[in-house]
Amino acid sequence: MSEYRYKMPDVGEGIVEAEIVEWHVKEGDTVTEDQHVLDVMTDKATVEIPCAVNGKVTKLVGAPGDVIAVGTEIMFIAVDSAVPAEAEAPVEAEAKAEPAKPAAPKAAEPVAAAEAPSIASRTGGERPLASPAVRKRALEADIRLANVPGTGPAGRITHDDLDDFIKSGGRLVARSGSGSSSVRAPRTGVTEEKVIGLRRRISENMSHVQRTVPDIAYVEEIDVTALEELRGHLNASKSDDQAKLTFIPFLVMALTKALPNTPQANAHFDGEAMLLTKHDAVHCGVAAATPNGLMVPVIKHAESLDIWQIAAELKRLAGAAKDGKATKDELTGSTITITSLGAIGGLVTTPILNAPETAIIGVNKMQTLPRYNAEGLVVPRKLMNLSSCFDHRIVDGYEAAMLIQSVKRYLENPATLFM
Repeated sequence: MSEYRYKMPDVGEGIVEAEIVEWHVKEGDTVTEDQHVLDVMTDKATVEIPCAVNGKVTKLVGAPGDVIAVGTEIMFIAVDSAVPAEAEAPVEAEAKAEPAKPAAPKAAEPVAAAEAPSIASRTGGERPLASPAVRKRALEADIRLANVPGTGPAGRITHDDLDDFIKSGGRLVARSGSGSSSVRAPRTGVTEEKVIGLRRRISENMSHVQRTVPDIAYVEEIDVTALEELRGHLNASKSDDQAKLTFIPFLVMALTKALPNTPQANAHFDGEAMLLTKHDAVHCGVAAATPNGLMVPVIKHAESLDIWQIAAELKRLAGAAKDGKATKDELTGSTITITSLGAIGGLVTTPILNAPETAIIGVNKMQTLPRYNAEGLVVPRKLMNLSSCFDHRIVDGYEAAMLIQSVKRYLENPATLFM
């Protein structure tokens, strides 16, 4: 019997390391060739790693969250047959394995909440006995003395009684108009959770952008009354095989129309090399919340798609991302990004750039508000704020404003999107 040493494979595109997300086998398991044994994270894509041989796992190296260099031995497998020619040279099975790493500590268990103190029995309207100093302390701490058990003569409340009541959590007192109250015990549980995988990558990327990119924010109100009427009409007449139109496909189309006049906002900027790469194609990333964290599937060549094709691609990509089936190609290569919290609400956001991109557009809540029309009459209009951020090293404030004003004109006059 020999031992096969499986190394972290090269997943391509110059990747030199990968983060372990999840092992699908454990030591002692029997594995087969091409069996899915490991998930690793590179950039924002999860890669499934298959087994190379048949055998029994004798040792695993690395835990979720560990970043492993390509070529590092990560799994040892006892095999009966000869190791394939492309595999590492076999090692005798009796060679001693290194001691296993101790398991990571479990998250701290929640601590039981302190029990609320007993309440002294007093007849309705009876004023509790306490010195002026105790009353002053209770008033400053927002404590009703009627709820504090007194241990002094005739139930008099002392400073020690007040101290005990506060320590027990009794300071959390809910008052009602009728004068009744209840004491709530404080929550004292603490949970520790290791940040790994996609959430770790998001954290690293966001921190890098905030440290290195001076950005400028620009917010504009968009009147989408006409657009919403058109959207409703198109959805009412769509065929069964067409995806329902949301606001996002119209914004994507508006960007494809406006960006040629501000190409530096459809670009990648390498601050170290001082190299700006402008793109004619609009590869529009649309941030999507998934069970595994924020992902940005990319609508490739949005400038070549009509409104229905954009909607269909958006639906397909969002579904793949949420199901964890989006490929690396579908999650990379964006030249500008859209992020939307419109369904949740919020008047203004300040989205963080998806580096190395130089622009990001945020969609906020749509609401009906009163506005003056051309005749000076107050009429209801459907309004939405667009929040945008730009890399101020590349995009000047004037250029940022001109881009958003151009997008605004297209969205407020939606027929121009189809001209």
